[in-house]
Amino acid sequence: MKKQQRLVVRTAILLVLLAAVGYTIYANFFTEKTAVAVGSTAPDFVLTDLNGQKHRLSDYRGKGVFLNFWGTWCNPCKREMPYMNDWYPVYKQQGVEILAVNVGEPKLSVKKFAERFGLTFPIVIDQEDQVLNAYNVGPLPTTFLIDKNGKVKQIITGTMTKEDIRRHLESIKP
Repeated sequence: MKKQQRLVVRTAILLVLLAAVGYTIYANFFTEKTAVAVGSTAPDFVLTDLNGQKHRLSDYRGKGVFLNFWGTWCNPCKREMPYMNDWYPVYKQQGVEILAVNVGEPKLSVKKFAERFGLTFPIVIDQEDQVLNAYNVGPLPTTFLIDKNGKVKQIITGTMTKEDIRRHLESIKP
């Protein structure tokens, strides 16, 4: 009797595992993945900044948004963050917002990084990489230029110079 019960339990476990593997294969190969593309509406999200304030992308409608995905360990990110900070007060007055999305690092690490560089623009943390995945971000840094209507105007992968950042901020002024 015990052998028969063990067989039933093992068979049930095997079936559950096979179903999970089957679903994973289906989800990865047979479902349509919609990547964010130039001209598409930027996916909305809500993330919390280092001060506990929530930021919803759709709340920035009417403004240009420089949406930058970055990490504290990313050397190109370290180079461009001070440039972004230099231009932030200039373009904020002209209706352009910089929103930096950290990719799931501990709040303390992000806060120390922001303090070390004296960053003044909003920094939010994507703890579970949901926004990173929704935007299908690959290498860091990646920046999405979003116009006042919430449409993606351009996607930039890799580091930018101070002049590149100024030019991109200029291009999304409302």
